[in-house]
Parts: sequence; C-alpha cells; structure tokens
Amino acid sequence: MTTDEGTDAAVHDEAWFAALFAAHATPVHRYFRRRLPSAAGAVGPDAEDLTAEVLATAWRRRDDVPDGAELPWLYRTAGFVLANHRRKARAVPVAELPEQPDDGADVEHVVVQDDEVRRALAGLSDRDRRILLLHAWEGLGGDDLAAVLGTSRGGADAALSRARSRLRAAWAEQASVAQEQGA
Repeated sequence: MTTDEGTDAAVHDEAWFAALFAAHATPVHRYFRRRLPSAAGAVGPDAEDLTAEVLATAWRRRDDVPDGAELPWLYRTAGFVLANHRRKARAVPVAELPEQPDDGADVEHVVVQDDEVRRALAGLSDRDRRILLLHAWEGLGGDDLAAVLGTSRGGADAALSRARSRLRAAWAEQASVAQEQGA
C-alpha cells in the first residue's frame, strides 16, 4: 500500500465513522437511557460512557460492521456492553434511594417505570423482554431484529410472536391476581 492509498483509506474511515456517529449515536444513547436506572441522575453519565464504548467498538471493528445494517450491529454490540456493565454494577444501599420521583426523566422512561408494566415485563425471560423492548423502543422488526438477535428473519418473527404471547399471558395473570386481591 502506498502512502496515498493509506491516506485515502484513513480519510474514508474517518468519513464513515463521522456518518455512523451522526446517524446512530442518539439512538444508541436512547437504548442505554431506557435500560439504565434513573436514580439521582445516574443515567446520564453511564449512558454516555456506554454509548462511547459501543462507538469505540464500532471504530475498532469497522471492517466487521455490515453496510446497510449498522444500527442493528450497534444494538447487538450495545446489548453485550450493557450486560458487561450490569455484571460490574454494585448494589445501591437502600438509604440512598430518593424519596421523590425523578422529575427529569423523559416520558418514555416514566411509562416503563409504571408498576404494572414492570411487573408484566419482569415475569418474562430476559430474552423475551429484550426482544419486546428492541421492537417497541428501538422500532426494530424483520431483518433488523434478526440481525440483532443473530438469527434468521423467520426466527426473529417467531421469537417476537412468542414474546408477545407470553407478555399477554403475564399481563392477564397479573390482572387476575390484582382482581383477586381487590375482591
């Protein structure tokens, strides 16, 4: 490779990364904001750090990022980064839990914190919960969902259908328990 070819490749890589960042940094950041706890403003720095880690991974592995499927690849990587982050997380002492709700939380985050939704989602397996949240929050379906899950399109469609069915069952069970307790 000549010096000119090396310079051209570096310029191409920088332009590719700038476009990747401009198009996908915000959705990846939202991915983390939706999945991290929001107590006392802790989401911001963690979400920003984890987003930076995903984008740094994309830069290091830029030859592995598929053209036209960058966002699903980033979401898949974000799933691994989040899992690693959670393994490292320490328990928060109860004495440090806030008395008041997080008024700075965005509407999407507040909705998910609703007790009924959390209980229904908690009744699902990690995989079902992940599939439903990728579909509902990130808007993934079809080929993009399949790419994130590392499966075929048919497999992703079937997994989404099964996850929805299990959510309906968990929701119905929860409603039945609530009705019994109220009666």
